[in-house]
Parts: sequence; C-alpha cells; structure tokens
Amino acid sequence: MTDSSGDSPGTGAPAGSALIDYAESAIVEDDALLAARGRAEELGAPAVAPAVGALLALLARSCDAHAVVEIGTGAGVSGLWLLNGMSDDGVLTTIDPESEHHRAARQSFAGAEIAPGRTRLINGYPTEVLPRLADESYDLVLVDGPLIDHPRHVVEAIRILRPGGVVVVHNPTADGAVADPSRTDPPAAAAREAAMLIADDERLLPVVIPLGAGVLAAAKAR
Repeated sequence: MTDSSGDSPGTGAPAGSALIDYAESAIVEDDALLAARGRAEELGAPAVAPAVGALLALLARSCDAHAVVEIGTGAGVSGLWLLNGMSDDGVLTTIDPESEHHRAARQSFAGAEIAPGRTRLINGYPTEVLPRLADESYDLVLVDGPLIDHPRHVVEAIRILRPGGVVVVHNPTADGAVADPSRTDPPAAAAREAAMLIADDERLLPVVIPLGAGVLAAAKAR
C-alpha cells in the first residue's frame, strides 16, 4: 500500500525505485562473468548491467534460442549471459569492429568453458555484416553499440528474426535523452527513430524494461 505521494510507507523512497534497486542487486555473477567484466573495464568497453544480463539469459531461454546475433561484442559479458540462456547446441554470432574486443571476448568465453563451436565472432562493422545474414534465421537479436546506428540495426534485426523470435535494444532511451523534447542531438534522434520502428511494426509486441541502462524488447508474431 502506498500513500498519495507514491512512496512506500515508512521508507520515504518511491516503491518503483526500491524495486529497481532490488532487481539490480539481486543478481550475482560467477567468476567467469566477473573476469569478463574486468576485461571490459580495462578496455573501456561498456558492458550490460548484471540485471540486464540475467534478462538476456531469460529471454534466450524463453524463446528456446538456438541461433542468436549480438551487435556489439565488447569483452563478452552480454555474450556469456546470452549463452547461459541458449540451448546447449546454440550458436552465438557476435559482431564487433574492434579486434581487441574479440581477443578479450575469446578469453571470456574460454574462461567460461564455452566450446569454440558455439561462438562465431565476426570482426567487422554491423552495418556491413548484417545485410549478409539470412532472412528469418535467428531466434534472438541483441542491438547494442553506438546509438547513432540503432535505426539501421533495428531494421536488419527485424528482417533476420524468425517468427516468434525476440529483438532486444539496449539503452533505448539514450541515457534518458528520449524523454527530453529539447534533446534533438543525433544519438537522441536515432534512439527515438529506433523505438518508433519497433512501435510501428504490427508484427512486434514491445515492452520497455527499466533495468540498467534500459531495455526495449519486442517479440515477433509467429
């Protein structure tokens, strides 16, 4: 029960804020994930929050993911979470233009004892790689990386996503800029465009989840 201010009784803090804080603190990462997160910090490669990682694993398991595409490899943090939720014979295709990210990710996957055949690391720009991937061939697509590229990546993600699959956009609000009408800079505009592409596609059922930097997930109609 809350009072008229929306605060939880006796706490003085909004119930929603307390719930998000709990969700963020409830996930404990194993040694392999902690090591991958350390590599990400050393490289200055942004990594998803643990709660977002757990959500990725849940979504992958929910759609029985055998084939997943990740746009933005980083040091392998989100890749490990995705693999945790994928089927045992599932293959993660992860795309990143930075060679040092791929080296770090390979270390992270090896540290988690992921069989080499379960990962396909592609060194290249997603805008060049994605058009080469087959239509409706993937169970889940994670869109991460530079916000300015999100609209193009979302279009390709929807194309390669099989019916019943899930597209996930990380940081869909551009760190909150989308909600500010005065923000018309390119990253904010790109984030708005990506969100509208998903909202306007009648095949997609979207939801925004306020964990970490935020997640926009949408399921494609079967």
